[in-house]
Amino acid sequence: MKTFNVPIIYRSPLITAIKQKRKQQDRMKKDFTPTVLDFGVLKILLARHFGFCYGVENAIEIAFKTIEENPGKRIFLLSEMIHNPHVNADLLEKGVRFIMDTNGRQLIPWESLQPNDIVIIPAFGTTLEIEARLTALGISPLQYNTTCPFVERVWNKAEQIGEKNYTVIVHGKPGHEETRATFSHSLHNTPTVVVKDMAEAKVLGEFISGQRPAAEFEQLFKGQHSPGFNVDTDLQRVGVVNQTTMLATETQAIADYIRSVIMEKYRLTDATAGERFADTRDTLCYATNDNQSAVNGMLQAPADLAIVVGGYNSSNTSHLVELCEEKMPTYFISSEEKILSENEILHWDFHHKQELHSQHFLPEQKPVTIMLTSGASCPDALVEGVIRKLLGFYGLEHRADELAEQMNN
Repeated sequence: MKTFNVPIIYRSPLITAIKQKRKQQDRMKKDFTPTVLDFGVLKILLARHFGFCYGVENAIEIAFKTIEENPGKRIFLLSEMIHNPHVNADLLEKGVRFIMDTNGRQLIPWESLQPNDIVIIPAFGTTLEIEARLTALGISPLQYNTTCPFVERVWNKAEQIGEKNYTVIVHGKPGHEETRATFSHSLHNTPTVVVKDMAEAKVLGEFISGQRPAAEFEQLFKGQHSPGFNVDTDLQRVGVVNQTTMLATETQAIADYIRSVIMEKYRLTDATAGERFADTRDTLCYATNDNQSAVNGMLQAPADLAIVVGGYNSSNTSHLVELCEEKMPTYFISSEEKILSENEILHWDFHHKQELHSQHFLPEQKPVTIMLTSGASCPDALVEGVIRKLLGFYGLEHRADELAEQMNN
C-alpha cells in the first residue's frame, strides 16, 4: 500500500516500532489479539489496528502539500479535513479557513470566494451541488480533492445498482458530511433514502411490507429521502450501502433485515433474492473493519478499563467506544491532556454530547490493566502521549523510550 508524507508531529517512534513488529509477525492481518505492553504494575493492551488510515493520510498529505506549494494564496477547506481537532487546528494555524462547519452551517459566504482561491475537498467528499457552486464561481472543484477512495467506492456501488433500477438505502448518520455527500451522488442516479440505525430500518421495512401507510413516510423520513420519493414504487427493488465508518455489525444486520422483508413480501428464495435485493456486499472501508475487529479481539482479554482516543465528532471512533462500553468502563478522550491526574479524567459522552469529569478512574489495586485504541483520524503521537501519561503515574515514563528501542532491535 502507498506510503504518505505525513508531518512528523503526528508520528510516534514508539507506535511505529510496535506496528512494524506486529506487521512482520502477521503480514496477512489475521491475528487480532492486542499487543501486550507489560510494565509490571501497569499493563496496557494495545489494539492490533488503530490510528491513521489510508484515506486520512492521503488527505493530510494533499492538504499540507497544497499549503506549502501555494504561498500567499487564499486556501479554504469546505469543512473539517478529518474529524480530529489537532489536525484541523494545525491547518487553521497555517492560514487555512473553513467555509462550513462539520454540520454544514455556512461560515464564509460563497460570494466572497474568488476564481484564484484554492478550495480543498475534505476526506469525506462533498455533494454534487457544492461542486456545481464552486464551478459557477470559477473554481475547479476537484483540483484539490482529498476524498477518500473508499468513500468513492461507495458512490460507485450506489451508481452501479442505481443503473439497474434499484433504490439505494444508505445506512449512515443523516447530518454527517460523508452521508450527505453519498446521498447527493446517489440521488442523481436513483431514488435514495437514509436510515441512521436499525430502528429506522425497521420503520422502512414496514413501508416495504405495506404494514405502514405511505402517507406517513414524509414525516418519518423528512430530509432523508430524494425528491419525489414514491413509497409504492421505489421500495420494490433496493440495495444497501453505507457511510464507511458505521458499525459493521449494524450495517450487516440492516442489510439482512431489509433483504428478509423483501424476500417475504415477494415470496423469493435465496436463489431469486437478487431480483429485488442488490448484492452490494460490504462497503465499509478496510480500516473501519480492521479497527473494529481489533477491538473485538482485544475485548477477549480481561481488563479494568478501556481508553479510546480520537475526535469527539469522529463517527468511526465513537463506534469503537460503543464496542468497549459493552464490556467495561470506557473513557473517550481527545488527547492525554484530558487525563488530569491518576484520579481525574475528562471524557466525552457521545450519547448525550457532553464532556464528563470522572473521579478515581484508575483502580487502586495493582496491577492495573488498560485497553487502548484510537480512531482512524487520530495521530499516533496522541496515543503515545496517553501511554506516557499513564506510565508517569507509576514513575515509569522512562520505560516508553526503553520499549521503543527494544522494539527496533
